[in-house]
Amino acid sequence: MKKNVGNTDKWIRIVLGIVLLSFILIIQNNWRWLGLIGLIPLATAFLNFCPIYALFGISTNKNK
Repeated sequence: MKKNVGNTDKWIRIVLGIVLLSFILIIQNNWRWLGLIGLIPLATAFLNFCPIYALFGISTNKNK
C-alpha cells in the first residue's frame, strides 16, 4: 500500500471521523448507528491510504 493521504487530508479525516462517531452519543434514535461510518475516515487517516484515491490515481501526499 502506497501512502496517498497527505497531512492536511489526514487531519480533516480525523476530525470528520470523530464528529461522525459522536453521533452515537448525541442522537437518540436508531439513526445514531450511522455514526459508525466515522470509522472509515479514521482508518484511512491512520493508515495513510485511501482505496478510493488509489482507484482514481489521486494522491494528496507530497512526500514522494
